[in-house]
Amino acid sequence: MRCSLCCLLLALLGAPLHAAVPGFDGGHLKLRATASSYPGDSLLRESAGSRALDGGADLRLRLAARREGLGAVAHYQVLGQWRDGTALPPPLPGLFHTAAALPDDRRRWWDLTDTLDSGGSHQMAQRLDRLYVEYAGNKTVLRFGRQALSWGNGLIYSPMDIFNPFDPAAVDTQYKLGDDMLYGQYLLDSGSDWQLVQVARRDAAGELSAAASSTALKFHGFGLQREYDLLLARHFDETVLGAGGALNMGEAILRGDITVTHTREEWVASAVANWSYSWAWGGHNVSGVVEYFFNGFGLRQSQYALSALQRDSALLQRLARGELFTLGRHYLAGSLLLELNPLLSITPNLFVNLGDGSALAQLVLRWDAGQNWQLLAALSAPLGPAGTEYGGLKSGIDDLNLAVGPSLFAQIGWFF
Repeated sequence: MRCSLCCLLLALLGAPLHAAVPGFDGGHLKLRATASSYPGDSLLRESAGSRALDGGADLRLRLAARREGLGAVAHYQVLGQWRDGTALPPPLPGLFHTAAALPDDRRRWWDLTDTLDSGGSHQMAQRLDRLYVEYAGNKTVLRFGRQALSWGNGLIYSPMDIFNPFDPAAVDTQYKLGDDMLYGQYLLDSGSDWQLVQVARRDAAGELSAAASSTALKFHGFGLQREYDLLLARHFDETVLGAGGALNMGEAILRGDITVTHTREEWVASAVANWSYSWAWGGHNVSGVVEYFFNGFGLRQSQYALSALQRDSALLQRLARGELFTLGRHYLAGSLLLELNPLLSITPNLFVNLGDGSALAQLVLRWDAGQNWQLLAALSAPLGPAGTEYGGLKSGIDDLNLAVGPSLFAQIGWFF
């Protein structure tokens, strides 16, 4: 605990750290709050109340050293989370787009997380979210240790990004969670490249397990004025094949991916396709995205109930691992980024479940309040009747559903 407080004090000193600490590469301090509501027919209202308030803090200190192609990187974090005394975490990961528990390393190869304090309504932990050594040559990159990786051409939904993808409704997407892996990249003369990843994980018993680990090979190529990706992976003891690409359509860009996963019972396909375009409107920069997502692991509309979800082990596993954040099969999402000025932007988002007609509407504000300060805020509102994904799954108890109401998120960040 004393070590964490010392690091927080150092962060408050700001810019002098760059000169005082060898290898110091900056960092941030973020404070956030989320106000959530629960409608009268929500099963969660009895335990959480009609309203709940979550608070959180994130201190990240970055260290880096590089010399002649060799390097080492470490990111130290202190994370805190506080809740109303009556507020509870969501019973299903990713289902309600509310505050999640702090990350832990129970399934990762290295245990680099230390719980500093924990109670019924609060948690505090220190951890290393990045810790790796690397070699970067003219054509070869090798990294070993805790790091993050993003693959695929989805801009909102990411079926090919099997390593800690972001929730489509996430507001702060600056850092992905790191995994313990060996990563290699080889660049060809044509500009294409090969990437190989080996992620080591532990099983439920805490033992290193091949069945819980991942090995993936991806080729990123260029041809006929197009970019394309080919993926072959063994992920949690399942084979994953994928293909995707991007091409220009006039001044717009069309991207997409398709993956097929061989589970113990069958092959399951998922796909994403999006269209993006940027233009100037009334002297303001505007960027728009429309994306369709097919979730092959999703429930069919006739099965939308908690009991059906509890029986679907393949979907539950992916929700619990943070690989999926949706329950249905067909989704259409849209996002429009409007720069009111170089420091202030607003982004309305809409995530629609085409199977049941429910939706999540979101309005995000981003304001660079100063050279080192940024404010993020988002208003989210689930739309739809009872018995739908966003309106509230049927709980099996008369007149009660697993539903949440509108929520408000706000975060202030200081970067140094």
